[in-house]
Amino acid sequence: MSLRICESLSLWLRSRYGDDVTAQTTTAGPTTSADRITNLDAVRGIAVLGILLMNGVAFGLGTGPYYNLDTGGSSTPLDWAIGGFGEIFVDQKFMALFSMLFGAGIVLFADRAEAKGLRAGRLSLWRNFLLFVIGIVHSTIWIGDVLVLYAVCAPVLILVRRRPPAQLFALGGLILLISPIAAVVAQGEVEVATDLAGYWTADDSTTGLVDAFMITDAVARALSMMLIGVALHRTGVITGQRSRTFYRRLTAIGLGVGLPLATLGFAIMAASDFDVDVALVGTIPNTLGTVPVALGYLGLITLWNQRGETARHRRVHAVGRMALTNYLSQTVIGVLVLDLALDSVDMTRTIVLAVIIAIWALQLWWSQAWLERYRYGPAEWAWRCATYRRTTPLRR
Repeated sequence: MSLRICESLSLWLRSRYGDDVTAQTTTAGPTTSADRITNLDAVRGIAVLGILLMNGVAFGLGTGPYYNLDTGGSSTPLDWAIGGFGEIFVDQKFMALFSMLFGAGIVLFADRAEAKGLRAGRLSLWRNFLLFVIGIVHSTIWIGDVLVLYAVCAPVLILVRRRPPAQLFALGGLILLISPIAAVVAQGEVEVATDLAGYWTADDSTTGLVDAFMITDAVARALSMMLIGVALHRTGVITGQRSRTFYRRLTAIGLGVGLPLATLGFAIMAASDFDVDVALVGTIPNTLGTVPVALGYLGLITLWNQRGETARHRRVHAVGRMALTNYLSQTVIGVLVLDLALDSVDMTRTIVLAVIIAIWALQLWWSQAWLERYRYGPAEWAWRCATYRRTTPLRR
């Protein structure tokens, strides 16, 4: 179903705007405040805040309760309500937005490097090798790092970035289908609960079956969303260049199709009392619903961003401009607080949510405060300096 949705959207965009629609005119210099596309900042800011809702569960409760609400952390009806909300409205969706933005960012960087007369391919590969290194360091703190995955997928995007948006949509949809196929194949190999140790249970160690499924699922979802993100960038959708009517329709169709699918997936899990027999195949409706829900959220965020800048907009934009710094700091704070400082506490989803809200407040405050004094976030500045092999002024 996700493939059909992607193909329909791509054909409609192609017929209306053509294959060569671009999100913006590339420039020969570094991005200035005046050049920034605030819609990208808004979507990126909401995405990086949103992924903490699920990552925080992993920090505080572990991998098993992340996927299986019956494994731990669900002591009260409020815990169950928080968990169910996360499964339907959050799980995969904000990570999909984050992946779309990373895909668009990789291509935007390559386009701008090319406009400067630089070797875009070589510079992009070097930049993403540095991202790979950052991800490796990050993964020593938390195994759920996604930066390594983005860096590994980046060369594919660099190779196909000139393809028409319709082809990128279709390719992204095809790659996404690998995930449900892998779920069906892996579920057929499950004989006892221990086959899914570390995924569906509270065990720390995982089996070869779990590792193979999780790697396949992660690569398929990340690469597909990044390709779709490039297509959305080329057509001006992700940069907020379409009409408000377009984004209203995108929101209505995306949420109208995707949320029922996600709800169906959660209902299958809950109706089976989170039985191991549906542990993997039960994820399929949610995976297929992720693309339309992410597109619906993109529409909602864009409509909000088009309403005119307010203090709230500026704070969210600042979080988006410091997305890498905020993503990394979420892990550091989350692990320190939820995994170490509160280790003796009987952790629940309600406690995890309270900590998440506190981290949100902190990042909304410090992102704007930092950017009032400095041009880039600290991680973004270090990445930029290493990319160009020269020091860039940090202070304003």
